[in-house]
Amino acid sequence: MSDDRTRVREFFGDRAAGWERRFPDDGPSYAAAIGRLELRRGSRVLDAGCGTGRALPPLRSAVGPSGVVVGADLTCAMLREAARAGRDREGHLLLADVTALPLRSGAFDAVFAAGLLSHLPDPAEGLRELARVARPGGTLALFHPIGRAALAARHGRRLTPDDLRAQPVLRRLLERSGWRMTSYTDEETRFLVLASREH
Repeated sequence: MSDDRTRVREFFGDRAAGWERRFPDDGPSYAAAIGRLELRRGSRVLDAGCGTGRALPPLRSAVGPSGVVVGADLTCAMLREAARAGRDREGHLLLADVTALPLRSGAFDAVFAAGLLSHLPDPAEGLRELARVARPGGTLALFHPIGRAALAARHGRRLTPDDLRAQPVLRRLLERSGWRMTSYTDEETRFLVLASREH
């Protein structure tokens, strides 16, 4: 497991400085996905695997000044880029492994996770930990600004029925991890799965 985490740190650490330039047009799709969370003023929300923090401004806008926004990431360099972009003013930046968060159980009303799933060494373990820090009935959003087919093409591979993000596979994975899938969207320009924390 630690080798997997080291690989993730190295992968994102090497790319952190240019990350925003690689994907300059993703902002509106992040904001639209966050809108689907239906956050209220004063809500508490975690951005799990926050990277450079591009979700933090729309999350802060959704929960208002009385809400709590935490962005957690495994990679120091990504959090430095988030701070450099001023996103530490939108939420608290936390250097942490999302599979072992130093946060109390039931602390959040919602969890937002962009592009996180495929970087988890053990996706079920990671989703269980996100369920632990969400309150019963809380919401999870698994998001990517492009759909499965476009992402597979970007990485030079073909989609298969056992793909981690395929609806039946992901539904079972979520159910084993304390979540119930409530919505599944896989379009060319967006992948968004919503799930509810089981009681």
